[in-house]
Amino acid sequence: MDKLQWLKDRQKGIGGSDVGAIMGMNKWKTAFQVYVEKTESIGSVPEVYESAYWGNTMDMLVAREFTKRTELKVRKDNRHLVHKDYPFMMANINRRVLGENSILQCKTANAYSAKEWEGEEIPPSFLLQCQHNMAVTGADKCYLAVLIGGQKFLIKMVERDEELINLIQACEKDFWTNHVEKRVPPPLDGSSAAERYLKEKCPRSNSSLEIGLASEFKDKIDKYQSLKGYIISLQEEAKALENNIKHELGEAEVGRVENFTVNWKTVVTNRVDSKILKEKYPEVYKEVCREAATRRFEVRGLL
Repeated sequence: MDKLQWLKDRQKGIGGSDVGAIMGMNKWKTAFQVYVEKTESIGSVPEVYESAYWGNTMDMLVAREFTKRTELKVRKDNRHLVHKDYPFMMANINRRVLGENSILQCKTANAYSAKEWEGEEIPPSFLLQCQHNMAVTGADKCYLAVLIGGQKFLIKMVERDEELINLIQACEKDFWTNHVEKRVPPPLDGSSAAERYLKEKCPRSNSSLEIGLASEFKDKIDKYQSLKGYIISLQEEAKALENNIKHELGEAEVGRVENFTVNWKTVVTNRVDSKILKEKYPEVYKEVCREAATRRFEVRGLL
């Protein structure tokens, strides 16, 4: 399938990789980000990040290793699968396991996430993805084949859990019907998707408009100010530590201590000096200058 069309088809429902974010169990993604992905207009295929590229590229290798270690044969299934009763529940699975009613999910993970896979542990977002995909496909089991840090291979098996599936379906139904279909976003968060949404929804301010905020926003502002002050103090503390390390390095580009390497390299960049350009070549400056409108957010206390 054409990649752009594939992305548009994903907007027609909730996939297994969306569930963890919707249910607040994905530390890398939020429900608001999923909402934006399902409702925003897609005009082109976005850039693929390195991690996603290698994850897709290693898929075949992981599936092959799974078969080698378990002697279970698998078959690729690239279709968009849809739940028979809940059309908003969709799944894209990596492989079907032949000879049994099971599916296989192939994963790659960096070495820093190794602890999340220790013993019987499975990251919550992946566990929810397995249950979602079993709900859509009707499978009884879902195998997880994971390559961690390019050097550790794990195989885990997840049994179908009807109680958890019912909870997933209820959460997805609420998200789809009350947010996506009604175009009502879930509570805003600190994600870049939420920031982009606000910029597009309210790009400019109205200088003649002033509103009174509800009393609950007094607590929000107090907390905001407190957090900003705490962040500034932490930044200053971190900067002091950085300056001390730089002072010790002096002209050295690299410093080492135990299992740490510190780099303080010279990086040369070329930038256009807009002041000189405007003074010496005013017509060129006028030609290339473009207006950019942004909204500055600040909180001031009343005197």
